Parts: sequence; C-alpha cells; structure tokens
Amino acid sequence: MSEKSAASSGLRERKKKATRAALTEAAVRLAAEQGAEKVTVEAISAAAGVSVRTFFNYFESRDDVFVMTDAESGARVRRKLLDAPPGLTPLEALRDALTAELAEAEQQHELWLLHAEVLRAAPHLLVRLLGAHLADETELAEAIAERIRPGGARPGPTAPAASDEDRRKELDLYPRLLAAVAVTALRVSAEHWCARPEERVFRDVFREVFALLAAGLPAPPA
Repeated sequence: MSEKSAASSGLRERKKKATRAALTEAAVRLAAEQGAEKVTVEAISAAAGVSVRTFFNYFESRDDVFVMTDAESGARVRRKLLDAPPGLTPLEALRDALTAELAEAEQQHELWLLHAEVLRAAPHLLVRLLGAHLADETELAEAIAERIRPGGARPGPTAPAASDEDRRKELDLYPRLLAAVAVTALRVSAEHWCARPEERVFRDVFREVFALLAAGLPAPPA
C-alpha cells in the first residue's frame, strides 16, 4: 500500500469511528432525557447530523446503538494481544492491549454515567448487552488461545456458522477464564473510576486492577 493510500485509509477509519461515536452519544443523550423506548432512529440521526441511511450503515436496529460494542475496537485489542512481545505473560499482554485502547476513556466519563442510567432503566437492553459482551468475550478468548498455543484454538466447530456457545465449548479453561476476568476487570475499573474521577486517572485504576490480579488478589492490609 502506498503512503497516499495508507493515509486515505486512515482518514476513512477515523471518520467512521467519529460517526459511530456521534451516533452512540446522540442516542445515549436522547435516551437519558426521554427514555430509550421513546427515541427513534430519525431523532438519533438528526442529532448526530447524519442521514437515517447512514445510521443503518453502522447499526442494524435502534437498540443496537445502545448495546453493540465497537467491533473495530475489539479487533484492535485482539491484534495488539497477538502482536505483544513474547516475553509478556498472557495477562500482561492483555493488560497492555486494553490499556492502549482505553487512552481516550477519561474523556467519556459523563457519557459512561448516562449510558449506565439508560441501561438500568431498560432491562431488555441489559439482556442484549450481556449477549454482546459474551460474543466479544468469546472472540477475545480465541485470541488468547491463539497466543498461548500457536495455531490457535483446537479444530472443531469453530467455522463461521458455529454458535458462540459451540465456539466457547471448544476453548480450554484458561483462555475462557482470562477473557472473562479481563472483561470484568474493565467493568469494575470503569465503575470505580466513574465514582471518583477526581482522585486518579482511569489508566492508573485499570493497571492497579491488573496488578492485583497478577499478584493473586492478596488481601489488603488491615
């Protein structure tokens, strides 16, 4: 790829990321004011300054804007995990991969809180969010399996047509557990930091969580 083509591709990716973020923020803010059930795709698109057609380029339905995680972000985390120096433990490699992706997290403090309020007020969105997180967790576990066992997860029903449940069954315990722990660590870090953002930067909270995990979760001093 030429330098010009690479620059053009990078610009397109940044524009896509910005558009997706604008749609998500518009949806969350509208839902916080009106309730998620009253927010329409037309209103979200108008608030984000794009067409309804553009909305459906990023999300299949209105509810998806509240619950679908950024697939490109997940792909970047998995690539960073696989490309991490071989001397790092799987936990360290995963920590660094996630930290790199969370560089802008502190700018999203208010939006995170609003999003949490929207989800708490709409149980059906929480159920869908759980499903989305499980799918992400499966893909992350598969990347961990590939890192610790060259050649990736063992062969079996891991073709695209296989269900997430079948894919999880094909994974060993360690990658499944590490992926689940990492997802939980991210959630707990975000919740802790959102409650007291003035005390520390988010990345430090996140790294402390992983340091506690690496140390085996020793009991704090009395």
